Amino acid sequence: MGNGIFNADAYRSFSSSVRDKPRDEVYKSRSIHPDLDPKGVKVRESRDGPDNPRSTPIVVGLDVTGSMGILAEQIAKEGLGTLFQGILDRKPVTDPHLMFMGIGDAACDISPLQVSQFEADNRIVTQLTNLWLEGRGGGNDHESYDFPWYFAARHTSHDAMIKRGKRGYLFTVGDEETPEVLTRDQLRRFLGTEVQADVPARQSLEEARRLYDVFHVVIEEGNYARTALPKVEKAWGELLGQHVIHLSDHRLLSQTVVSAIQVAEGIDRGKASSGWGSAAEKIVGRAVASLPTGIRPPRRLGG
Repeated sequence: MGNGIFNADAYRSFSSSVRDKPRDEVYKSRSIHPDLDPKGVKVRESRDGPDNPRSTPIVVGLDVTGSMGILAEQIAKEGLGTLFQGILDRKPVTDPHLMFMGIGDAACDISPLQVSQFEADNRIVTQLTNLWLEGRGGGNDHESYDFPWYFAARHTSHDAMIKRGKRGYLFTVGDEETPEVLTRDQLRRFLGTEVQADVPARQSLEEARRLYDVFHVVIEEGNYARTALPKVEKAWGELLGQHVIHLSDHRLLSQTVVSAIQVAEGIDRGKASSGWGSAAEKIVGRAVASLPTGIRPPRRLGG
């Protein structure tokens, strides 16, 4: 997947049509959409093509539980254009192929993982707004942010790595911590996958890092983060080190993702966070301030 080219004018027209609508009129799914159901999916592909000869896969996993529904709403109404056009204009990477995931809680939700195709054009708008904002989650201090890592590692394939030895980007976004494991039962129920043992989150992360540079964006406005931010920051720091992004305004998620990719590609942090407007630059600058500059070489499991 990943044919075509993003049309900014078409997106602006869509954005104008939904900007004043309530969230449930933008996201109309009341159960998981068949096109986004990961169960039985063998692979989601990002492939080079005539329109995108040097494709770069970019995965954005959005927490869709509870208060985090604000993320999907903002991305649909305004952020998607900023994300796509920002990458196309700033050119930190070539030919972006965008995938969205919806993240819930595998311990209690009906659909804790939803997965779009990789798209290079406005078809991603339809797939994004087909997400089911289940809005549940449990009172267990975590959401299943490790599920996108597992799926990306074992159920995606991209030409950036196959042809050029270059990793893509994977961002998870939310306000809680990640569980310690994906259980055998969860993988069977939600992916239709049979495994011999539970899969630790750290293993899923290390496997995902073979194909993607992995980041997590802590949304500090979230209900959980507001009451337990030091705990959240400590947990994510132990998992991802400098690849944790602390964002105080969810409305600047797209700008932050674009700037983070720029920093990872070796662009100075100050330059990467500039150009978004004076108020936004300060927030984005803080968010990317601790990120390492320049992509690390691909890591091997256990390396």
